[in-house]
Amino acid sequence: MSKIFPADVMDRSTGTMDFQTLRQRAGLTLAETAQLIGRHERTVRRYDSCLIDGPTPPPRLVVDALLEAVQKRRDAAPSGDRHFRFIDLFAGIGGLRIPMEEIGGECVFTAEWDRFSKETYTANFASSESHMMEGDVRPYASNPEKIPDHDVLVAGFPCQPFSIAGVSKKNSLGRPHGFLCDTQGTLFYDLAEIIRYHQPPVFLLENVKNLERHDGGKTFATIMHVLREELGYEVHYRVINSASWVPQKRERIFIVGFRQPSLFDFSELEIPDKHPVLGDILEEKVDPKYTLSLKLWEYLKSYREKHSKAGNGFGYSLFGPDDVARTLSARYYKDGSEILIRQKRKRPRRLTPQECARLMGFDRPGESNFVIPVSDTQAYRQFGNAVVVPVVRAVVDLMKPHLYEALCDRAEVPRQKEMSLIAAYG
Repeated sequence: MSKIFPADVMDRSTGTMDFQTLRQRAGLTLAETAQLIGRHERTVRRYDSCLIDGPTPPPRLVVDALLEAVQKRRDAAPSGDRHFRFIDLFAGIGGLRIPMEEIGGECVFTAEWDRFSKETYTANFASSESHMMEGDVRPYASNPEKIPDHDVLVAGFPCQPFSIAGVSKKNSLGRPHGFLCDTQGTLFYDLAEIIRYHQPPVFLLENVKNLERHDGGKTFATIMHVLREELGYEVHYRVINSASWVPQKRERIFIVGFRQPSLFDFSELEIPDKHPVLGDILEEKVDPKYTLSLKLWEYLKSYREKHSKAGNGFGYSLFGPDDVARTLSARYYKDGSEILIRQKRKRPRRLTPQECARLMGFDRPGESNFVIPVSDTQAYRQFGNAVVVPVVRAVVDLMKPHLYEALCDRAEVPRQKEMSLIAAYG
């Protein structure tokens, strides 16, 4: 199939064509374009404001180079599926990336600040990496043009506290309203700035279930206001429990946005009928080091007993092969208390990192393909912070036809006018 390009080269209302959108259609950043045409980046910025068929167009050789880059990008498209470009922000260890690649996506930019997560991410995606993996995303919010043009933005963004004040109250105080005021200083603000600049046709965001209730619902109200009213997206969200895909009760909220109206409907999400159990992902032979020490086991028992007498439900949880586990958390490395596995005639044990990979869906039952290059401590933290891959896969599969439709709408260019331009410069 033909490649889905990330931007129109034709303004449908005027029938004109500009340099910037042709550059974006070639998939080139300002710096990459400057290198291609042998000009300074300042010159490329000036060309970006020019119409190709205007009174003062860029030089013919420059336009020829971009047209050739567009054609090369088309020729390089995979034949088996549609193709699109996406960026992976707050990427963790790549749980959102995997399903996007499975439906034909090419990751063109990654940002993750944690050095250990970057190590795991790189170990698993190095063979397909064609770009540098960045750290802190905040500098790119200040200079979003440094992020390559993309069709889809995915992000498991962290939740930081902020609330939305009444617009009327702000007006009465002469204060500005909108996300520049309400969310400034938060990582959502940086994410919103990137979306505002690039206006990707589609985005997929993920966060903890509690995002809806955070700060009495004010945080989520602000996010919805920014995405819908200020950035102009059609937004859908749903809290999904992972227990239908993996043996773990883990609820997360997924937020899907479309730049143009769509027929996407979260109620159509296909949820498997068969619920997996821990026996599906547990290993038969486990290193004794994962068995709790006598000291730690005695501590956990006394801690639970103390809180039980006080009427609290705090304490460890034991599970067997027929059970479904609690939520794996980033603190699992400390004592493993939320998911302890029973052992015959032995003290309980923690899950192994490889079992955690299966519990989160990075590996299927019985498989050990996901590379874990870090210590057990770091692995537990990473899987505890990650998304459940099969849940993301189900969401992405639901998005797929609507995503392709959105990209077709964005990339639709009258072929005769495009050929006329090529002929004019040929």
